[in-house]
Amino acid sequence: MKDIDTSRQHLAGNEIDLLLLDLNLNGQDGFGILQHLSAESFHTVIISAQKEKAIEAFEYGVVDFVPKPFDLPRLELAINRVKGQLYPEKRELRYLSVKQKGQVKLLKIEDVLYFRGSDIYSEIHLRNGETLLHDKTLEKLSQLLGNSFERIHKSYLVAFPEIDKLIFKNGGSPGVKLMNGKELPVGRTRYMALKKKLI
Repeated sequence: MKDIDTSRQHLAGNEIDLLLLDLNLNGQDGFGILQHLSAESFHTVIISAQKEKAIEAFEYGVVDFVPKPFDLPRLELAINRVKGQLYPEKRELRYLSVKQKGQVKLLKIEDVLYFRGSDIYSEIHLRNGETLLHDKTLEKLSQLLGNSFERIHKSYLVAFPEIDKLIFKNGGSPGVKLMNGKELPVGRTRYMALKKKLI
């Protein structure tokens, strides 16, 4: 992206993990991008010859400031720092924060039966029958939750201990039956891997 307006439009309409940002965008100040976008929505690495702006860059919450000229090992170091924040060593997650009626609510993971993908959001289906919305995609939730949840379908992420058995629905489509009797579809490409885990 060669200017701020184009960059803002692209970032507003696309989910990214890492932004490599040059502070000189055809004479425009690259900080203008960060001023109008949520710093929490992606990680940013600044690449710039303007070393005097390093302190200001970190005030925007960037992960690293790579001064020009730079070599490949220095850029790899910056990217590895981002990876360390994106994919930290996984620990068992006990709570999930959910925005509800303008407030942030801590939801116990053990109360979740499954997640259903719904466009850019995910539906959270709870044991008590309640359904909430979460602003993360199934892909992000799968990375966050680790092995305690199983991606059984492109649209479903299920608490693994809640899976009772594999079933075949009308027409021979594979599915799972949960402990509470709820039936969910299983993607054909995921069926064999799930079958091995359940045996």
